Amino acid sequence: MSNIPAELKYVDSHEWLRLEADGSVTVGITAHAQELLGDIVFVELPKVGAVLAKEEQAGVVESVKAASDVYCPIAGEVLEVNAELEGAPDLANNEPYGDGWFFKIKPANAADLDGLMDAAAYAKEIGA
Repeated sequence: MSNIPAELKYVDSHEWLRLEADGSVTVGITAHAQELLGDIVFVELPKVGAVLAKEEQAGVVESVKAASDVYCPIAGEVLEVNAELEGAPDLANNEPYGDGWFFKIKPANAADLDGLMDAAAYAKEIGA
C-alpha cells in the first residue's frame, strides 16, 4: 500500500501539494505514481518564473517502463525547481515526499488548495 501523508493535498493526476509557511506550495509526485512508473531515470522540470495554468504540463518523468507528464495542480508562478533531481532522478523513487519534490509555486489563488483531495480521498481514489 502506498504511503499517503495526511498533511498533504492530492490531485487525480498523482501529484501532491504541501502549503509552506511562506505561502508557497511544494509539488511532487506521489509514492503511488512512482511505484507505477518504476525506476525513474530522467526528470524534466519547469523553468523558474514560468506561469502555469491549472493542469498545464509542468514537466516530464521518464522511467525504465514509461514516460509520464507532470502537471501543475494549481495555477501560479514557478518559484524554484529541485535541481538535485536532474543529477539524481531516483530521489523521486526513494523520497517522493521529501528530497524528491519537483517544484515550488506561488499560487495565483491560495483558495485553489481548498478543493483538492485530502489523504483519505486520495487513498480512495487509488484503491488503497
